[in-house]
Amino acid sequence: MPMPLAGSFCDRISRRRRNAAQALAQAREVVVSARPVQSLRAVECRGVAKHFGQNDTRVTALDRVEIDIHAGQMTLLVGPSGCGKTTLISIIAGLLEPSEGYVSLFGRRLSSLRGDELVAFRGRNIGFVFQQYNLLPALTAAQNAALPLLAAGRPRREAVRRASELLEAVDLGHRLDAFPSQLSGGQQQRVAIARALVHDPRLLVCDEPTAALDAQAGQTVMELFRRVALQPDRAVLVVTHDNRVFDFGDTIVHMSDGRIDRVETPRSAAERLSSPLERN
Repeated sequence: MPMPLAGSFCDRISRRRRNAAQALAQAREVVVSARPVQSLRAVECRGVAKHFGQNDTRVTALDRVEIDIHAGQMTLLVGPSGCGKTTLISIIAGLLEPSEGYVSLFGRRLSSLRGDELVAFRGRNIGFVFQQYNLLPALTAAQNAALPLLAAGRPRREAVRRASELLEAVDLGHRLDAFPSQLSGGQQQRVAIARALVHDPRLLVCDEPTAALDAQAGQTVMELFRRVALQPDRAVLVVTHDNRVFDFGDTIVHMSDGRIDRVETPRSAAERLSSPLERN
C-alpha cells in the first residue's frame, strides 16, 4: 500500500513542476511582448552637407548633419534664422540634393532615385507645407487642396471631396469656393496644409506652418498634425520658431550654424529653461 501513495505524491510534485515551468515560460512571453517595439525609422540623414558657390565664395549651409526621425512621432526642428533648417528639410523632401552624405526615407536612399522616379516617390510619400503658400490664383481653395490627388490621376469629384473634408478640419468649410485673393494669409496657409495632407503622405514636412496663424488656428493645425504623427507608419517634421507649439512635439532638434546642436524632449527642454543657470 505505501508504494502507490509514494507514486501518487511524486506524480503530484512532477505536475506542479511542469505547471510552474509553463507559468514561468508564459510570464517570460508576456514580459517580452510588453517591451516597446523599435519604431520605424522614417528619415535617416548621414553626413549630410550642402555647399553653395565655389572656392572663395563657397558657403556651407549644412555641415555633416546626422539625424534620425522615427515614424509615429512629431519632430520639431528649431534654431535661429539662417542656421540651415529650411535647407535640411528641402534635402529631406528631395527638393535639393546634398553636396555630401545621403538621406534615406523609409529605407530608400533618395540618391538612388532619378527624374520621374523621384517625382513619383515624393508624390506618394511626402507632403510639404512651404513658407510661401504657392496656391494657384485661378483655382478655388478646394481645387488647390485637391491638386496632389488630381496629379496622381484620381477622379476630380473624389479629389475635391477629400480636399473639402480636410478644409473642414482646419475650419475652412465655409471658404471652399474662395480664390486665394479672397483669403487672408492665415486662411491661405490652412489651404496649403490641407493640400499637403490630402494624399495621406507617410512623411509630412512643414516649414513654419503656424507663422501666419493666430493662437486658436495654430492649435487646430498642430492637433491635426498630431493625429497624423500618432499613426505608426507616418512621421511629421516641423520647422518652427513658435514656442507655443513645443508641447506637441515628441522630439525637439536644435540646429546652429548648419549643425545639430542637441536633441531633447519637450519635458527636458522645459526643465532646462526653468533652471537658474538657463534663466540667468
